[in-house]
Amino acid sequence: MKNHIPYSPKQQALLKTLMFTAAMIAVQSAFSQDGAAGINQATSQVKSYFDAGCNLMYAIGAVVGIIGAVKVFSKWNAGEPDTNKVATAWFGSCVFLVIVATVLKSFFGL
Repeated sequence: MKNHIPYSPKQQALLKTLMFTAAMIAVQSAFSQDGAAGINQATSQVKSYFDAGCNLMYAIGAVVGIIGAVKVFSKWNAGEPDTNKVATAWFGSCVFLVIVATVLKSFFGL
């Protein structure tokens, strides 16, 4: 079989050694980055999104509350016997969303 690389065996060995060394340096530099800096950066990014996430939870609670109020009102007007149970479930889910957002804010000190 014919060798397609136009270099002598010494040049091929040198080229392979240089390529291996470059790859090892690249791997070493990738693993030698400071882990604490990455964790601190991730923490600051999560903190910056936290207020927006809590506001989103409040908005979802408001939408769920409106939908629940309409469903409870329609059941109440229809005279269905399980209106109290449905009202309690919808109200509880809205209160749960608001309490979770508030507790998370106070728990993480934000």
